[in-house]
Amino acid sequence: QVNLVESGGGLVQSGGSLRLSCAASGNIYIVYTMGWYRQAPGKQRELVATITRSRQINYSDSVKGRFTISRDNNKNTATAYLQMNSLKPEDTAVYYCNADIALTLTARSSEYWGQGTQVTVSS
Repeated sequence: QVNLVESGGGLVQSGGSLRLSCAASGNIYIVYTMGWYRQAPGKQRELVATITRSRQINYSDSVKGRFTISRDNNKNTATAYLQMNSLKPEDTAVYYCNADIALTLTARSSEYWGQGTQVTVSS
């Protein structure tokens, strides 16, 4: 069983900052790419940022220069972070952690999702 546990969401004023964390745990062999996605009310889930195990990073244009993704790799697990600065009301959404995880040395990896954490930015 694999769990992705997110934390760090909340309510912040426009221009403020928040830091999200996502910890992967369970019977994991290796955590490959991790990412953050978000879904605002009435909208589709969209990519925010991804980071590979070797720390290659990709950001959506809407967050470039304001958000920073990072990760810590441990023996059989990993934790991803999303530092969000200069937050705007349009950043309001449920933020989901995503991870590509293999359970054994020879197993194909599968995609896992966290339960989501609410980020609300007031104007």
